[in-house]
Amino acid sequence: MTAQVALAPLPVSSFRDDVIRGLARHRKELPCKWLYDEAGSALFERICELPEYYPTRVELGILHAHLPEMAALLGPRCCVIEYGSGSGRKTRLLLDHLAAPVAYVPIDIARETLVRSSRELAAAYPTLEVRPLCADYTAEAPLPVLHARPERRVVFFPGSTLGNLTPPEAGAFLKHVATLCGPGGALLLGLDLEKDPEVLERAYDDAAGVTAEFNLNLLARINRELGADFDLVSFRHRAVYDRGLGRVEMHLVSARAQTVHMGRARFEFDAAEAILTECAYKWRLDDFERLARGAGFSVERVFTDPKGWFSVQYLTVD
Repeated sequence: MTAQVALAPLPVSSFRDDVIRGLARHRKELPCKWLYDEAGSALFERICELPEYYPTRVELGILHAHLPEMAALLGPRCCVIEYGSGSGRKTRLLLDHLAAPVAYVPIDIARETLVRSSRELAAAYPTLEVRPLCADYTAEAPLPVLHARPERRVVFFPGSTLGNLTPPEAGAFLKHVATLCGPGGALLLGLDLEKDPEVLERAYDDAAGVTAEFNLNLLARINRELGADFDLVSFRHRAVYDRGLGRVEMHLVSARAQTVHMGRARFEFDAAEAILTECAYKWRLDDFERLARGAGFSVERVFTDPKGWFSVQYLTVD
């Protein structure tokens, strides 16, 4: 079945507005969703293969060990909705184990990656209705109309991406997912857990410098798409674990005092001033269960690795 992208890319004005608003703040920051243009998505796929970046490797191990049971919990003839679908590597694992899934709706902000992976999945699963949606999954966006009639809606959200949201934002997002799934719906979620800060910081600041390249690509994207004049060699990647907040923070740090222009906008940087580009919260299982319960979910099953570094959780709508 041919995959048809339901929406055009997000408007440039949304990107520009976020950049102007974020860089005008006293503590400069940029939404991490803009890290994922085509180049950023490709760099993130490289990050997932790095020895320091444990989440992908550990989550895949959990999936390989428990997917038959997970698929049985999700049930036959379901519609799978995936947030931040990326290359679709984990998606294929899930689809291969599900009993006669009828539809797949990948939602991603990176249009080129979304189109390519959706077409590949449509070719690989010819009986599956593939309806990709190019959108910011944290915003309200209507799902594409399906021809198929699934038994239930299930959301697949692997990769610990929920950790990019603050706990209040994560709670609001889970409430939205519960409403989207509806009564009888389910969520299969990847969630990164608290661990040694040294392990965490290495995961976000690898020796090969791929994560630094990924982070700096955001400035290159702003230059390319919005006409800014960031000097990339004058910024440094930094990753640090904030114990108090329980999150890894990625920054781009100005190596010198400088002025950046973007059209009529001017942004002044002091030496060592940073732009916060991503936060990755690491959860305790009991804290997350309370959050999920408040959002209308029951945590039915929790699958973890032997070290307890990562979890894949099966939740149902109350």
